[in-house]
Amino acid sequence: MLKGVENHSLPRTAAFFDLDKTVIAKSSTLTFSKSFYQGGLINRRAVLRTAYAQFVFLAGGADHDQMERMRAYLSALCRGWNVQQVKEIVAETLHDLIDPIIYDEAASLIEEHHTAGRDVVIVSTSGAEVVEPIGELLGADRVVATRMVVGDDGCFTGEVEYYAYGPTKAEAIRELAASEGYDLSRCYAYSDSATDVPMLESVGHPHAVNPDRTLRREALARGWPILDFHRPVRLKQRIPGFSVPPRPALVAVAAIGAAAATAGLVWYANRRRATVV
Repeated sequence: MLKGVENHSLPRTAAFFDLDKTVIAKSSTLTFSKSFYQGGLINRRAVLRTAYAQFVFLAGGADHDQMERMRAYLSALCRGWNVQQVKEIVAETLHDLIDPIIYDEAASLIEEHHTAGRDVVIVSTSGAEVVEPIGELLGADRVVATRMVVGDDGCFTGEVEYYAYGPTKAEAIRELAASEGYDLSRCYAYSDSATDVPMLESVGHPHAVNPDRTLRREALARGWPILDFHRPVRLKQRIPGFSVPPRPALVAVAAIGAAAATAGLVWYANRRRATVV
């Protein structure tokens, strides 16, 4: 249960939300990679189908070392991808993927925090070009997200300018607190993943949302509230007058999703070879 309206004579406060499986019901990586798979950007489709289940497991329950290996895969696979080509593939499908998968519980909680006078900040490992429009749809005040480098030729260079993951999320929150005057002891945070423990423990009111096993154990040990979000809702149904913004603003870093799906394929193939040997 949230506390009442903020006393504006006190320092400002905020609520920090992870995105995938916290605000959005699915992994954004998996959602976007399917569009690329169907659009033909990724080859070996039959094998990729088999790799999907493996990749979802890896992305959803990976430890720090696995995530770092995945980051290296993504950097290598994105290098040279033309952003405009990616836009053309996903422009007709992206809004259909985003609209139905916002958790009703998360949207309500965001509204409650705003009513109480708190800023809402989305803090996600996903790419900024995807996270920022979603944050705008949700009415978020700020967004912290991974930023990929795009060269003068309009292609991804393969370099990551900023990786919003693990401890770097907590660092970003502390920097925002310093610049915006947030009192972190009175702030809130929400995540499904144990990799976000640094973010959760940086605020006075951490919450585990649909937590993975490790985070559930951590939350129980620390007495953190555990929330169950399970009702995806179409924003068109929930918000009168809702309309999807122009699609080009949403699509550029969906390439990261396609790269991630391909990374799943590489991981699966390597594991299979190791098993055969």
